[in-house]
Amino acid sequence: MIKEKRIKKIHDYVIKQKSASLDDLVSVFDVSKNTIRRDIQTLVERGDLKKVYGGVSVIHKKLECIQDRKARNQNQKASIVEKASSYVDDGDVVFIDSGTTTIEMIEYIKDKSLTIFTNSIEFIIRALPFTNLTVISTGGLLDRKTDSFGSPLYIDLLSNYNIKKAFMASTGISLSNGVTNASPLESELKKAIVKRSSEVFLLVDHDKFDKYGLMTYCNLDEIDYLVTDKSPNTTYREYAKKNSIRLVISK
Repeated sequence: MIKEKRIKKIHDYVIKQKSASLDDLVSVFDVSKNTIRRDIQTLVERGDLKKVYGGVSVIHKKLECIQDRKARNQNQKASIVEKASSYVDDGDVVFIDSGTTTIEMIEYIKDKSLTIFTNSIEFIIRALPFTNLTVISTGGLLDRKTDSFGSPLYIDLLSNYNIKKAFMASTGISLSNGVTNASPLESELKKAIVKRSSEVFLLVDHDKFDKYGLMTYCNLDEIDYLVTDKSPNTTYREYAKKNSIRLVISK
């Protein structure tokens, strides 16, 4: 078995099982324990799995409250937001996601005439003074951890609107798991928005590469613009070029 193919199968097996012992992996893949150790080390270094006593397990990024997430990487987020906002033009119909990075776009687009869909309660409140902004809430079930609406009751209504640009947030991204999210309530909405938007902008700081959350809401190749604060490694740059993803570096 080709090494990379075996490593991918090991990864998929552990993801499905949630965890696996070294002996289990040796038996399933019919290779030596030393080979399994090397393959696991590769996956651990990529950030896809974590070592546990006697084996390996999945990594789930926990859903933190929005106040905790706001406190991290503020300078990086500010530069990403400013760069992403430069792609918003007067008259656009856009979606602004509920992430702590994306909601800060209000400061850069508040003087434009826009129609904005959002699931973010904070964004709605901050947009109230600006009558030039037509704000449409996605509605649905309130997620107090993220101050956002998830599981919209009338998600089919989105099919009646043509969203030109969607500005999306993510718990983490990886080549193997795509664009992920820690809140199950938000995932169906995010999937629908990506499919309904002409252009999808993903805003993530460099710490979110090779990380992933509980659920994947789209594949990385469904993104049109990847806006981040540092140039990612060669593997991501080559992937972006191959899949016509425009890398936008904010610094």
